[in-house]
Amino acid sequence: MLSATGWGVLFSGVALTGAGYGLGYSEALVLGSACLLAVVVAVVWTAPRTELTARRRIAPRKVSRGDDADGVVTLVNTGRGTRRGLRATDLCGGVPLGVDVPVLSPGEEHEVRYALPTERRGRIPVGPLKLERTDPLGLSRRVRSYGSVDTLVVRPRVCLLPVLPSGKAHHVEGPTSDTADDGSLTFHALREYVLGDDLRRVHWRSTARTGTLMVRQMVDVSLPHTTIVLDSRPAAYQDEDDFELAVDTAASIGYAAARSNFPVHLVCETGAILHTDGSGNDADAVLDRLALLGQSTRDSLAAAFDELEQARGGGSLIVVTGTADTSGLTALGRVRRRFDRAVLLRVGAGAGTDPGVAGPGPSGAGAGGPRTGGGTGGLAEATAVAADVPQMHITSLRALLAGWRWEAVR
Repeated sequence: MLSATGWGVLFSGVALTGAGYGLGYSEALVLGSACLLAVVVAVVWTAPRTELTARRRIAPRKVSRGDDADGVVTLVNTGRGTRRGLRATDLCGGVPLGVDVPVLSPGEEHEVRYALPTERRGRIPVGPLKLERTDPLGLSRRVRSYGSVDTLVVRPRVCLLPVLPSGKAHHVEGPTSDTADDGSLTFHALREYVLGDDLRRVHWRSTARTGTLMVRQMVDVSLPHTTIVLDSRPAAYQDEDDFELAVDTAASIGYAAARSNFPVHLVCETGAILHTDGSGNDADAVLDRLALLGQSTRDSLAAAFDELEQARGGGSLIVVTGTADTSGLTALGRVRRRFDRAVLLRVGAGAGTDPGVAGPGPSGAGAGGPRTGGGTGGLAEATAVAADVPQMHITSLRALLAGWRWEAVR
C-alpha cells in the first residue's frame, strides 16, 4: 500500500511524464519517469510477505499508578532472507507506540522493549501489535497484525500502613483460618460439611433431620472490620489529581487491612464497591477493583451513609473525601455511633493549609485541617462533624503515612 508520500510521488510522476510528452520537455519526462520508477521499486520492495513470528507480552501486567511497565516484543526471522525496514507499532489505550526494528538475519531473534503509559488508573487495552515494512524512501508500506489485544491493569498507588485498631480486643496474631470471619467465638450459622472441617463442629441433630452432614460455622466478632467510604464525586475535589490521591488513600487503607486478612467493606455514594471476608487474595482484589473506579454524577455523599445503615456495624469507619464540596457529609452523624471509631480524611491542597504532612492535632482535627469550605457548605459541614470525628488533611501519601501512624496509636 502506498503511503501519502508515495501517492504524491505517483501523481507527480504522472503529471511530469504527461507534460514532458505533450510539451516536449525532456527534463520533465526524465524526472517523471524517475518518480514512477521509484514508486514501482517501492511496491516491489514491500510486496513479499514478511516471514516473521512475533510475540508480545506485558511486563508486568499489573502495576501501581506511575510505575514502569513495558511492552516486550520478541521477533524471529523465520525466512531465508535478511529483513530490513521494519517498524513495530502497538496501540496502548488507543495511542500508537512505535519502535524501529533492527536488521534481522535469517533465524535471528531480537527483543524490542517500549514503555507503556501508566499515569492513570484503569484497564488499558494493548494491541494488536502491527509490524510495518517500508521501503528506504518511505513510498510504500505493508502492515501485518500479530496476536490479539492484551490488557495492562494500572492500580492505585499505595503506601504500607498499620491496621487501625477498632477499639475491641482482637487476636494479636490475626485470624488463624482461611477466612477472616471464621473463628471460634460465636455461632453464626449451619452449613454443609466440607473436607477439612473440624468434626467437633458437626451438629448431629440437623444432620439427622436433613440427611446431610451439617457443621456449625463460628465467627470471630472481635476481628477488626474496616469500612471505607470513598467520595467519588468530581465536585468534592479541586482537580482530578486530588481525586486520584483520594483513591490512593482508600486503596492504602483497604490494602493494609486486607493484607492482614481482615474484612474490608468499600462503599461510595453510588453503592457498594467491594466487600471482602479476609481471604488470602483480598489485598489484590481491593487494588484491582479500585483500579476501575471512576467518578460518579451524584450531587451528595449522603447515599453512601444510607448504604451503611443497612450494613454491619462495628470496627473502623474511614471517610475519604475532598476539600471542595462536602454535600451530604453531615449524614455521617447518623452512622457514627454504629462503629467503634471513625476518621474523616480530607484529601487535597485546597483547604487553606500549608503543604506537607498534615496529621491529626490535639483537638482531633487535622493539624493542617480544613479552614475554608472550598464548596457549598464545605466549612459548615466539616465543622459539624469535627467535634465528634477526628479529621486528617491529606496532601500526599507521605502525609497519609505520618497521620495514620499517629491515629493508630492515639
